[in-house]
Amino acid sequence: MTDWNAEQRTDFRSPLDVTRAATAVVDVQDTVVGWSPAAQRLLGYRPQEIIGRPVATFLTPGPAPSDLPVPAELRSNQIRVARHRDGHELNVAIAVCPLPGAGTVERVLVATELKDLRLWESRLALLHGLTTQSPVGLAIYDTDLRLTWCNAAYEREIGRPFAEFRGLRADQLYSEGEFVSKGHPPTLEAVMRHVLDTGESFLDLHFQGRPPSDPETDHLWSCAYYRLQDADGHVFGVCEDAYDISDRHRAQRRLALLVEAGRGIGDGLDALVTANKITEVAVPEFAAAVTVDLARVVLAGGVPATSGSAGGSLVRAARRPAEEAGRAPADDSPEDVEYPPGSPQQRCLSSGKTVLDGKVLVVPLRAGKSTLGLVTFVRDAASATFDSGEVALADELVARTAVSIDNARRFTRERTASLALQRQLLPQHVPEQSALDVAHRYLPTDDVTGVGGDWFDVIPLSGTRVGLVVGDVVGHGLQAAATMGRLRTTVRAFAQMDMDPVELLSRLDDLVAQAAEEQRGEPAAPDGSYADVTTGATCLYAVYDPVTRRCVMARAGHLPPAVVDPEGQVSFPDLPAGPPLGLGGLPFESAELELPVGSLLALFTDGLVEARDRDIEHGMETLGQVLGDRHASLEALCDRAVAELLPGGSTADDTALLLVRTRELGSARVTEWELPAEPLAAGRARDLATEQLHDWGLEELSFATELVVSELVTNAVRYAAGPVHVRLIRDRTLLCEVADTGHTSPHLRHSGEEDEGGRGLFIVAQLVQRWGTRYTPSGKTIWTEQAFPTTD
Repeated sequence: MTDWNAEQRTDFRSPLDVTRAATAVVDVQDTVVGWSPAAQRLLGYRPQEIIGRPVATFLTPGPAPSDLPVPAELRSNQIRVARHRDGHELNVAIAVCPLPGAGTVERVLVATELKDLRLWESRLALLHGLTTQSPVGLAIYDTDLRLTWCNAAYEREIGRPFAEFRGLRADQLYSEGEFVSKGHPPTLEAVMRHVLDTGESFLDLHFQGRPPSDPETDHLWSCAYYRLQDADGHVFGVCEDAYDISDRHRAQRRLALLVEAGRGIGDGLDALVTANKITEVAVPEFAAAVTVDLARVVLAGGVPATSGSAGGSLVRAARRPAEEAGRAPADDSPEDVEYPPGSPQQRCLSSGKTVLDGKVLVVPLRAGKSTLGLVTFVRDAASATFDSGEVALADELVARTAVSIDNARRFTRERTASLALQRQLLPQHVPEQSALDVAHRYLPTDDVTGVGGDWFDVIPLSGTRVGLVVGDVVGHGLQAAATMGRLRTTVRAFAQMDMDPVELLSRLDDLVAQAAEEQRGEPAAPDGSYADVTTGATCLYAVYDPVTRRCVMARAGHLPPAVVDPEGQVSFPDLPAGPPLGLGGLPFESAELELPVGSLLALFTDGLVEARDRDIEHGMETLGQVLGDRHASLEALCDRAVAELLPGGSTADDTALLLVRTRELGSARVTEWELPAEPLAAGRARDLATEQLHDWGLEELSFATELVVSELVTNAVRYAAGPVHVRLIRDRTLLCEVADTGHTSPHLRHSGEEDEGGRGLFIVAQLVQRWGTRYTPSGKTIWTEQAFPTTD
């Protein structure tokens, strides 16, 4: 800053002031008789060159450069053209002051450049505007920090004439105010004293308080403090300028509230959590208390009402007075809420519009034409009522919340449907089996819908045998789940036909290939995929017989099972892999294992043992270590396997795990005879069966069993060659099996009135719960099941 600039900043004297302007003294003949140094600087004439010469030497009588006419005679407050000593002209403002007296001196002529006068007038206008029109409050405090001057804005802020509060300290005017900015002295007096002592200015300090003119409302000012000095450098006070930024601050708070709402609201798909989020955002920044009421049908995922009310009864989804923050526990149902007629809430529900009633603001939660519920904002007695900007903010907050709650409602509905689909596609309850104990786990990757493409199944088969299935469909979500459901249904249907594992997988492979071929002719979905994802699915099917303790299994591109003997030794049988379903090419092969009683068989999908940071071999090794604990229960082993291989329950692929521990049906529950294929075999079979039922205490079943055995053995003798094998098994039902070397299955039919035979199998079907045929490499077996007599 140059000395000239410093002088211009501090000198507010008029340019026509005789102490600084160009001054000439003239006599009655308009002759210059006096010449000031300032006149020499302005016009270039030295005193000896101009004294004694006429005024017309430097001041032309012609018109001014403006539109205004300039009189020829000298008068005050004129704009004239002056001629410099070097000949150039300049515009000047002049003032003339007559000198009364008897001498020859007539008047004093004062002149300054017009631009300097205009600059000075601008400064005066600025000072006048700051004093009377500026919205910035200006105040001057002396070295004792007492108010000595203020402008009109400051006076309006106080609400009284300046004379009534002149001489007061700032802390007296704002006794309850405080600085909210950090890093400076905490009080008004400390701040001003620091400025006076050090000369250090403070800028943009935020001060919060209630002005005397508005004692009910908090205001926020942006303040600056700087030291005042006179022309000689003496400190005489401190100046405070303060601008009320309350409206801007409220707008910033509203924006911040919306930003916070954007972070918190809508990041979940739980209606109760979303309802609680808006209470967290709004209390205490926006309201003292907030309640959220939702239609009960919304929580269930249903479609709410379109008008009149929020879908029937309301429930309290969230509330947050500060002392009652938080949502209800998850195991507690939200409480019902009723509002009396005429209440703000009832009026809001009836009209579907925002209702402001004093310090209560009620905003409807609307999605499209549906009313999901309402949000009530309440302010305490010490707070101001909601202004129009705050009502608009509440509408925006509730609108965002409504979108999120409606998304949560839709998700709940879709998830409910998905879970219902899952319950239909997967076994939710595995019935008890005499052949084995069972435990299972299912973890879909798509935790939104809760369903995936992996599956498992436990299928009761004839002769107390059990079919065990685990499979994996390519993809995730509902599409994969639907495909999985079709495969599971097909496998169960084939298994009920007593197909061996190789035949079952071959039939399944043919159906998958046929379905894939049909799908290729259909148009692709918008994302380029096809509706079916069956091709490439894998499957493992095993059949365990508790009588022989033998397990036959085959796999189509699936991982082999884990087998743990009763001593805890783990192995993964070298089971022929076979191609995945639908690819064809290689035939399927089976393997047969004899499992000691108490052996553990684990069937699983690759999602359990494979991960991005772990290969399959390492995962299978870890699984084997978990399963090697022979003292743990199946449920505990399932939990431990999931915890070790899927920490946190997270999985990159759908996961299914099926654990079974084998049992045996001993000789006390199974009896078998071999009879020759001759007519007397039927009578011998009846006698043996009756005797065995007597030993088991099942005499009540003797009559029906004799007829069943007699008919089946007679058919075997008549239509097949070789010996006939008869087996009775006492399980949860009485099983009767007759095996022969024939491959022709009997058919149930209605005999005509004149037919001499053909009624035997019809009679058998009436006496048993169910019956069927299964084929073996050496022939076929006809089996029946009879329920035990009921006991009172």
